[in-house]
Amino acid sequence: MSPYLTPAPPRVLAHRGLALGAPENTMLAFVAAVDAGATFLETDVHATADGVAVLAHDRSLDRVAGTDAEIASTLWRDLQQIDLGQGERVPGLREALLALPDARWNLDLKTDASVVPAVRAVVEAKAVDRVLLTSLSERRRRRAQQLLPGVATSASQSIVVQAVAAQRLGLHGRLRRILAPVVALQVPRRRRGIEIVSERSVAAFHRAGVEVHVWTINDEAEMRELLALGVDGIVTDRCDLALPLL
Repeated sequence: MSPYLTPAPPRVLAHRGLALGAPENTMLAFVAAVDAGATFLETDVHATADGVAVLAHDRSLDRVAGTDAEIASTLWRDLQQIDLGQGERVPGLREALLALPDARWNLDLKTDASVVPAVRAVVEAKAVDRVLLTSLSERRRRRAQQLLPGVATSASQSIVVQAVAAQRLGLHGRLRRILAPVVALQVPRRRRGIEIVSERSVAAFHRAGVEVHVWTINDEAEMRELLALGVDGIVTDRCDLALPLL
């Protein structure tokens, strides 16, 4: 059992913080989530041109700040001049880890260039036991795990596809082998008409030794349904609605 996965589930993962009155993926949003009772924060990692790991979902700041600045081609000092609203700036990962030392962080590595800076930030903040590193890319997930032995990771896209196929075919031994490198399967409830999360699949994934976290669920009734199915985590923009259900 990874130290990241404590205390026992179910758990709520605040997706990009709590952005009801704050810009997403900013310290204001993360603090709002913590103030609402969240202990798990979900966010995304990019790297600046000078190799600083920062928290942002998109490659550019066009959607969140109305500027076409690309994070990967912008220096950290210049990125800090861009207002995301309410005086908020793109947070550095190291600074965020240090600012909220009791929070657990679910970090999605969005680019190949983000892996080494993210690992460096985690090491410098002495936060390996309270982060989970994940990525759609299996190459990125594996690289992060190699650079940071013992860190928790969740399934990449290729692992998810293999795991869902093995579960549907009843190949339980193969399912356990597929999921051996990770501690969690983080998935949508359905994908392209295929139901991924059901009472039967959750039980199978549990037998294979992983938690099941479902994203991104903002409807209170659906949260209740998923908790009744036995899921371990709800990834949500509305941690304020999800937390009381626990």
